[in-house]
Amino acid sequence: MRTTVTLDKDVEKMLRDAMHKSRSSFKNVLNNAVRAGLGEKPREAKTKPFRINARPLGLKPGYDPAGFNKLVDEVEGESFVELARKTAHL
Repeated sequence: MRTTVTLDKDVEKMLRDAMHKSRSSFKNVLNNAVRAGLGEKPREAKTKPFRINARPLGLKPGYDPAGFNKLVDEVEGESFVELARKTAHL
């Protein structure tokens, strides 16, 4: 059911804080707060935990991990020289 409710500022802050702590939606927190206020047990949110299935990718043969830093230094150096040239013409 949809309805419009005007909340006091302190109540809104409490709801927002509860949302942040429980990492739940405004709707779930509000419904649970009303249930608790009316003497019922709050329901748990029906969300699955977020999982990452990590796997090692490794480097292809011929790539040197230390060489990546050198490449970044070269690219940054080139962009610095280009920027210096542009600002020198101003």
